[in-house]
Amino acid sequence: MNTKATPAASPAQGRPVLGRFPLPLRVLGYALVVGVGLLYLLPFVLQLVTGFKTDPDAAAHPLGLLPTTPTTAAYQRLFGLSEAGDGVPFLRWLGNSALVAVVVTAGRVLFDSMAGYALARLRFPGRSLLFAFVLAVMAVPGVALLIPKFLVLNTFGLFDTYTGMIVPLLVDAAGIFIMKQFFESVPREVEEAARVDGAGVFRTFWSVVLPMARPALITLTILSFQGSWNEFTHFLVATQSGQYETLTTGLARFVSGGWAAARSIR
Repeated sequence: MNTKATPAASPAQGRPVLGRFPLPLRVLGYALVVGVGLLYLLPFVLQLVTGFKTDPDAAAHPLGLLPTTPTTAAYQRLFGLSEAGDGVPFLRWLGNSALVAVVVTAGRVLFDSMAGYALARLRFPGRSLLFAFVLAVMAVPGVALLIPKFLVLNTFGLFDTYTGMIVPLLVDAAGIFIMKQFFESVPREVEEAARVDGAGVFRTFWSVVLPMARPALITLTILSFQGSWNEFTHFLVATQSGQYETLTTGLARFVSGGWAAARSIR
């Protein structure tokens, strides 16, 4: 019986790519990577340092890495500890943003996965039309829905409430599309085996198919949290009181001077 000898692996096959270059080139490569990383961190460092500057110092030396006269007045005002009484409700904005982002993310992961599974596996009248409607919603610009959204929230008494901030964001057409496409890639034999064992539709979805959709669920979780955390236009038409402001709306009003104007009116 003829046997073929397995060729011995060359020493260079198991070595990292940078290890194949001479030491000076490797040092240059690492230095380039570190330099690019520091360049990306520079704006963040400048923002932290500027927080310890006075207003004249920040205006005169915007790129200075060392404050001339360090002060914590900006951070005292930010956290409402200023003696002048002009504190910013930053913690309230942060709490509202965190509450909305967590609840919306959990709701989207649940409802988008259920809707995606129904469109991918269940057979019911109007399924294709419903999926076409989901695709049509994805094609509509969000700005075009601002006025109808405000009218609906105002009609149902949800304007300027946490419910009005959260409920319209609990379902996302893009999330439904992502989950539907993933569920269609799951072999049907897995679901058929679960039904043979006596599992119903929801048990098959919850205990068998959904654990297999971890990549899609992770993607949907990241996109949902990022989208709800950075949401601005919806909160702009869904709220009016300062107690419901998030980081996006609160900071926008603060930068534009509207927050200071509102305090002076009070």
